[in-house]
Amino acid sequence: MSPTPVINADVPRSQSIRTIAWNPTGHLIATGAADKTLRIWNPDRPQVKNSTELRGHTSGIEQVAWNPVKESELVSVSLDGTVRFWDVRSKGCIETVKLDSEGLSLSWAMDGSMVMAGSRKDETLHPISTPSFTPHAPLPQYSQTNQTLFAPSHPSSTHHTLLHSTGSGSVKISTYPRQPTPTSTLSTLHTLHSHTSSCSPLALAPNGRYLATGGSDALICLWDTSEWTCNRTLDKMVGGVRSLSFSFDGAFVVGGSEEDKGLEVAHVESGEYVFGIPTGGTAGCVAWHPSRYWIAYAGEGGLRIVGAGGGQL
Repeated sequence: MSPTPVINADVPRSQSIRTIAWNPTGHLIATGAADKTLRIWNPDRPQVKNSTELRGHTSGIEQVAWNPVKESELVSVSLDGTVRFWDVRSKGCIETVKLDSEGLSLSWAMDGSMVMAGSRKDETLHPISTPSFTPHAPLPQYSQTNQTLFAPSHPSSTHHTLLHSTGSGSVKISTYPRQPTPTSTLSTLHTLHSHTSSCSPLALAPNGRYLATGGSDALICLWDTSEWTCNRTLDKMVGGVRSLSFSFDGAFVVGGSEEDKGLEVAHVESGEYVFGIPTGGTAGCVAWHPSRYWIAYAGEGGLRIVGAGGGQL
């Protein structure tokens, strides 16, 4: 069934949204903008006057992420060279960690125990233990690192598994200690040669079966995580893929682009495109709701959320 509008959030045109993310329960959505605006929205009350602005960053916000195990805790990274942790209930910043240069990327481990932030200088990754907010020794990569993503790991494992996309089009699969020492480093286990040009967004299906990668070659690749083989390639995007998201059940995937004036939703198992969503403008940021068939997207027209009529696609 065709999607219908759920909300049209009245975002001021001056706020060019760079990143969006649902909280774990799906009751709130965070947006970060190029004009340093960090805002929390309630889909039931989408007007700006009912949103919450979190103040503190002094430059554009590149990425936001919610704590997977705490529905009110948010982290953001900015070109001002800081990582800020927020409690959205108190509307305040609870901790600030300074990086060595402009902040570019961000991910939060699924158990909530670590954040990995990326900065421009030497393409450095900065591990931060939470909830102590302890920064550990920086991890220079010396090659373009676009995005990081923590993969599931067994609770008894002594290491996190980290995926990171690169400017060469590959994705590295590495491990990093849960209890780092001053000499801890990333250990690369495997490299996926995913795209012919820069690879940026990464997304894991909630069931862990597939990894989606997006490239500036306008392709979305779906990888089987049991064998790390590319099962299929989706080629209906226009322009480089800037964001990716799976539906809550892992059945569908959607990509966002700053050149495409619409969203195309694909069925993961068949690789078939099931429907398109006209956006009226480019939509570089996209995110599925964590438990409903709702898609949030942002671009030229501000923040929008559409949902499937009748609750199914």
